[in-house]
Amino acid sequence: MEEWLILLDKSHAIPLYEQIYRQMKQDITEQRIPVGKKLPSKRKLSEFLSVSQTTIELAYGQLVSEGYITAVPRSGYYVQDIEELAYTESAEVKEVLTPVKPAAAIDFSPGMVDPELFPFAKWRKVAKDVIDEHAAHLLQLGDPHGDVELRNEIATYLYHSRGVICTPEQVIVGSGTEQLIPLIIRILGDEAVYAVEDPGYPLTHHVFDHHLRPAVPISVDDDGMDVDALQRSAATVAYVTPSHQFPTGTVLSAPRRAALLNWASSNPEHIIIEDDYDGEFRYAGRPIPSLQGMDRGENVIYLSTFSKSLMPSLRIAYMVLPQALLKRYKGAFIQYASTVPRLDQHMLARFMAEGQFSRHLNRMRKVYRKKLQTLTESLTAYEPSISYSGDEAGMHIIVTVQKKQSESMLADLALQGGIRVYSLQDYQSTHATGSPSFLLGFGGLSEQQIETGIHKLMNIWNIKKRNSAK
Repeated sequence: MEEWLILLDKSHAIPLYEQIYRQMKQDITEQRIPVGKKLPSKRKLSEFLSVSQTTIELAYGQLVSEGYITAVPRSGYYVQDIEELAYTESAEVKEVLTPVKPAAAIDFSPGMVDPELFPFAKWRKVAKDVIDEHAAHLLQLGDPHGDVELRNEIATYLYHSRGVICTPEQVIVGSGTEQLIPLIIRILGDEAVYAVEDPGYPLTHHVFDHHLRPAVPISVDDDGMDVDALQRSAATVAYVTPSHQFPTGTVLSAPRRAALLNWASSNPEHIIIEDDYDGEFRYAGRPIPSLQGMDRGENVIYLSTFSKSLMPSLRIAYMVLPQALLKRYKGAFIQYASTVPRLDQHMLARFMAEGQFSRHLNRMRKVYRKKLQTLTESLTAYEPSISYSGDEAGMHIIVTVQKKQSESMLADLALQGGIRVYSLQDYQSTHATGSPSFLLGFGGLSEQQIETGIHKLMNIWNIKKRNSAK
């Protein structure tokens, strides 16, 4: 495979399949590869690059759809005739690097967890128990859906903690929601039209756009996604974060939940993708049950990850497919290898089976609840110049500021003062109106940093405490 010298950077933000696609496309357009050249099989190239066959499938699929290569049934993939491709004059290409964000002394990132409280000793023991001479079989490829030991633990955990009703067979393990969603897109077919929350999670929107799937923005209010607007749209698939909407923090109300499930059951083509990215962390009242557990028509695909509950770098997520879609999934992807290393799967499965995961979650709920209390108490001192919402669950809240400056101006002022905040408008597809609003995450900060950061931020924005306002 010397013709296909592909260099991958697994730490880069660009997905691996896109890195492969870009380099192959460049080799073809610059005629480094002869016309009619047969490409390596998906299996051989995945082994050569140490990536999953899913990654190669996505790269090849994009090249086929753009006409750079052609797929010959029962033969393989071949480079298209250069004469048949519309080439433009190749200009000098200069690499454009994403500007490095300046360091901030206090970063209110909504995606950070508390690294100081991770149970390293327990994890080390689990790793030692799993990685020994008796684990040689874990060096071979395992079940493409994920090893049964981990899927058993996930199914049991979901039933007791989130009310998800499923068998281990319905659980599919992957290396992240951004890797699982393209698989969902494949099994739902080309005719699916996706509804996304507005504001919403930008990475998911990017995945839909990258796979050329139409996405209809549906507004979010205090009760969650506007289901009436969804019903008026042409969407057949609704992507929602009902337990703690990202980024507003609202919880999908009971009437909206019923309406959404009724919408899904009204048409066999209607599907709900429920992303429960941080449903474990709820601080007021009982846990909100999952939509999947309320669904009786098998119209909900449940998605979640261990990024918030354990650690972002673990890169283990999972989805629960309805039985009908599971059959379709098996037909399309059964030959693929799991994208999560088996050693990692077995360490996590052992960690859960021994009760360490539940104990860690219980501990972190108490820690995050206390951090949230520190954050809200610090903000309350500056009311009514500021207000906050979304404090019932999750690891971030929304803060609204009564200022005439724009969100970008206020964010820049904060960063100049050593504090990073995140503008709500960055998560919206429509033009933002109303007072400036920001996401403030508290998971990765200490209570002292939270208190100091809020008081410093208010000083930067020239917002006075209630008892000191003149």
